[in-house]
Amino acid sequence: MSGTVKKVSDVAFKVGRNIDWDGMAKLLVSDEARREFSNLRRAFDEVNSQLQTKFSQEPEPIDWDYYRKGIGTRLVDMYKEHYESIEIPKFVDTVTPQYKPKFDALLIELKEAEEKSLKESERLEKEIAEVQELKKKLSTMTADEYFEKHPELRKKFDDEIRNDNWGY
Repeated sequence: MSGTVKKVSDVAFKVGRNIDWDGMAKLLVSDEARREFSNLRRAFDEVNSQLQTKFSQEPEPIDWDYYRKGIGTRLVDMYKEHYESIEIPKFVDTVTPQYKPKFDALLIELKEAEEKSLKESERLEKEIAEVQELKKKLSTMTADEYFEKHPELRKKFDDEIRNDNWGY
């Protein structure tokens, strides 16, 4: 077996162990996303299993003597010579160096978006809590209590009253 395939299967196995599948699954919110994630994990496991079993083993050696007895020496020697002359080219990765900087930049952008999203989420949660509190107190709240929380509205209404602008 070529050394490249062995390396690929070793890398795939190591990567598979380092993936936090459970952590990623906790981030999913919809049932459709969970199904798709499950399909992705199953496909990854199948490919990884194939790499570990099918491509990580050395092929069985050919019993050339067995074929010489049944077919003939000359033909088998010709096949053996051609078989042994086959060279599998080494894989040279020319794509990763082109996309690694782009990927790294996207990771940085992702982190920034995540931080922004978390801040916005925190702000919205506070706003929701304020609205829920206001909803509970609204039926018993006086205008003065409301204006304490919203002084800009008090100023607006006072200006309208002062200017004799009653809204009609």
